[in-house]
Amino acid sequence: MKYAYLALGDSYTIGEQVAIADSFPYQTVQLMRKAGLNCCAPEIIATTGWATNELKKAIDEQVLLATYDFASLLIGVNNQYQGRSIEEFRLHFRLLLEMALERVDGKPDRLVVLSIPDWGVTPYARDKSPEKVRSEIDIYNFICQAEANHFQTRFINITDTQRLDGHQAAYLASDQLHPSGLEYAKWAARVSAAFMETVNHPG
Repeated sequence: MKYAYLALGDSYTIGEQVAIADSFPYQTVQLMRKAGLNCCAPEIIATTGWATNELKKAIDEQVLLATYDFASLLIGVNNQYQGRSIEEFRLHFRLLLEMALERVDGKPDRLVVLSIPDWGVTPYARDKSPEKVRSEIDIYNFICQAEANHFQTRFINITDTQRLDGHQAAYLASDQLHPSGLEYAKWAARVSAAFMETVNHPG
């Protein structure tokens, strides 16, 4: 069996400023292959700067496989950055979860929701009210987790540990904003573990 993985998101999913092999979807697939799973390269629908409405539009317009074995969703930082309403985000995020679930044949354990990183801890945000960013990211992530729980999908909080090292050069890309491959490796370890658990313990 060959496994197919759909990764949905924004700059954090494509791995802005890093080699594609260092993005967390590609590192996730590499870890699963090392564990003996026959995995296709990840199919990624993500672009730097996308908010929830833009991701939804892209999913609607893409010709995708009928179903995937795994999917991940990481979206919302640009909603926060652009000052969009929380109510709009909740509505859009729920729609995106429904769309993602449809792509994994309605199996919630095959869909992983990642929390939104806190860009306020990066050097880029020194003069951009990092405490305000932190509090708003917390609100967005509360919604992400609540909606994931509602649909009984897996929620992975990567924000807590990202906040600890998000100011360190080794964990940052050259723009001093986006993560490096080292940071993405931590996310990939948790995402791949969640996916492999569903393979080893189906149902």
